[in-house]
Amino acid sequence: MFPSVAFKSENNGPAVLGGAEAGPSEPSGLSPLEGQTPPWLDVWTMDPDLSDEDSVVDLSFQAESPLAPPAELLERLPSCDWLLQGGGQQIFFPPSEAPGRPQEPRCWSSFLEHRVPVVTEEVAREALLSFVNSKCCYGSAAAGDLIIQELKPQTLCRYRLETFSESRISEWTFQPFTSHSVDGPHRGTSPRLWDIKVQVPPMFQEDTRKFQVPHSSLVKARCPSCSGAKRRARQPRRCQLCSGSGRRRCSTCSGRGSKTCATCKGEKKLLHFIQLVIMWKNSLFEFVTEHQLDCPAELLAKAKGENLFKDENTMVYPIVDFPLREISLASQRGIAEHSAALGSRARVLQQRQTIELIPLTEVHYWYQGKTSVYYVYGTDHKVYVVDYPERYCCGCTII
Repeated sequence: MFPSVAFKSENNGPAVLGGAEAGPSEPSGLSPLEGQTPPWLDVWTMDPDLSDEDSVVDLSFQAESPLAPPAELLERLPSCDWLLQGGGQQIFFPPSEAPGRPQEPRCWSSFLEHRVPVVTEEVAREALLSFVNSKCCYGSAAAGDLIIQELKPQTLCRYRLETFSESRISEWTFQPFTSHSVDGPHRGTSPRLWDIKVQVPPMFQEDTRKFQVPHSSLVKARCPSCSGAKRRARQPRRCQLCSGSGRRRCSTCSGRGSKTCATCKGEKKLLHFIQLVIMWKNSLFEFVTEHQLDCPAELLAKAKGENLFKDENTMVYPIVDFPLREISLASQRGIAEHSAALGSRARVLQQRQTIELIPLTEVHYWYQGKTSVYYVYGTDHKVYVVDYPERYCCGCTII
């Protein structure tokens, strides 16, 4: 079953539908088509000459793809410019929305006064000991005995832009027809895909959901994989497990030489319908100010920082007057890139831009006649070290 969806009805406002069996209730009294076969049902009837006994047929040809219904079924759908005429996918452009009001000028004086806590010698040593204790092949003696000679702190800025968007595509799909009621074009015209109302997931949490488009179901009289025979075609050679004798019961075909069709699950007919695929995506743009230290940029991009600024709205505007010009340029570049990448192919639901301060300290130390460095970064004091002097491998000291 498919999740419930709602769409805008031309007559009665939004209506909630619940998957394949959903549809408006039948009107009271006699139907104008009662007593005759509706034009959209004339291809649903099974072949009268085909019985359940005719369960094994020889189909050595490649069956057509059952994803899209045949052309004669498509002709019975009302004319809709968004309906697919094949087995592929189609992207639907969201309706355009007017931009929001420009933001007010900001005051950045608090940034100039803001300072992150300084990493002291004691903090630097405790951070190294914690790092060493998390490694099975690192000894802690060196971390406790080394002499810290100098601390070189820096404060970096990280700009991050998140754009949460929704895009919609449609595709033909199918499922075995189990003789339940069909939500076809006789129940009304299918809504436009952007008129279908669904529950949006929490902002900035990616998700993909699939819904059956109301009134788009069509039944194909014969499954193309088994030609409506209920069972898959007989193989041109004998069963390899029983040599066709039936004396050894084949676990796959139960000695019949055939097995239940995997496409229609033995139901003989397929229910085709338009499937709406909605994708919620969180696009991310990040920038960290330059530094002259040898700490890898990928670690700093993931480092925990102290939040300095946060702006969240349906649409955010570029930062233009930040004291560090490279942050302003990054904001302008990130928003432009997201706008160009999404364009009219997705609907932007929410944007969020933040500026964080990332502390980074280069620690110079001396141990057993050698000098080296390690780095303490982030507000949670993560450590990056290349040549730790007390490392082990398989119980042997690395010299």
